[in-house]
Amino acid sequence: MSRERLIRRYGAAERINHWIVAVCFVLLALSGLALFYPAFFWLTGVFGTPQLARIVHPFVGVVMFLGFFRQFFRYWHHNFITRDDIRWMTSVKTVLLGGEVGDTGKYNGGQKGMFWLMTGCMLVLVISGIVIWRPYFAPAFPIPVIRVALLLHAWTALILIAGIIVHVYAALWVKGTMRAMIEGVVSEAWARKHHPRWYREKMQEAGHTEGGPPARQGKP
Repeated sequence: MSRERLIRRYGAAERINHWIVAVCFVLLALSGLALFYPAFFWLTGVFGTPQLARIVHPFVGVVMFLGFFRQFFRYWHHNFITRDDIRWMTSVKTVLLGGEVGDTGKYNGGQKGMFWLMTGCMLVLVISGIVIWRPYFAPAFPIPVIRVALLLHAWTALILIAGIIVHVYAALWVKGTMRAMIEGVVSEAWARKHHPRWYREKMQEAGHTEGGPPARQGKP
């Protein structure tokens, strides 16, 4: 039996960066919900004490911000919205049923939408977070500004949490997607089906054409 033919999708540094951002997001979501909403105050127990959760939250936020914008400068040029992406976004039902729409590149319309949503949310969160960060920066701002920043921070965090839930669900829904961020590779069949234009580009880089010599087997 021939071995599965694989294509490298992410390098080790990219995967480590992604998981650092993911772990930070979980810590921030838990501590943020605990601090902003009384019904979730019990979540502060995850951090030991409410005081510790309050101290840890903004510092983890800085780490997540730096990690995400490292990803931003690495991937932004892959995430411009095209006509095929709009077609993909308006055909979500077809995608959920296992079909694919348009000539998709490295990222589909949903992934690009998530990228820009996260970019916008991260900017609002870091700016509003600085305004409300006691005891370092908050004393420099008037109370009305702090109140607006608190409201923006809370609502933006909820939007981002909802977006990440959809992102994780999609990664689990499409078989083979999680493998890309765990092992760094995807099968040729996965790439051909879900990202046909990206698949062709990778084959051209490797000096192959579809139906030509096999891609490198095993480790990319």
